[in-house]
Amino acid sequence: MSYDWTLWLTFVLIGALATTLPRASFIVLGERASLPEVVLKALRYAPAAALAAIVVPDVVLVNGAVEVLNPKLGAAVAAVLATQVSRNPWLPFAAGMAALWLLR
Repeated sequence: MSYDWTLWLTFVLIGALATTLPRASFIVLGERASLPEVVLKALRYAPAAALAAIVVPDVVLVNGAVEVLNPKLGAAVAAVLATQVSRNPWLPFAAGMAALWLLR
């Protein structure tokens, strides 16, 4: 009985430390500890890489396999081309949805 309690307490403490320490380190250390310039440059690409990691499998894969004639892939290509044509933020959405609707 005591073993279960200490095991759960250990899990909670490790979880709290693993989430709190990295976040608090930037606040506590402030300007005294700065990241190297190479790391800062690499971190600029993190949001785009995370978005690509989420979106690309859904666009490229159909039932777990790569399919070239995929309506979602065509819609993604149309949306990317729309971003190259205009800086209007709604045009890629409209072009992608129209292409998806037409290809389906």
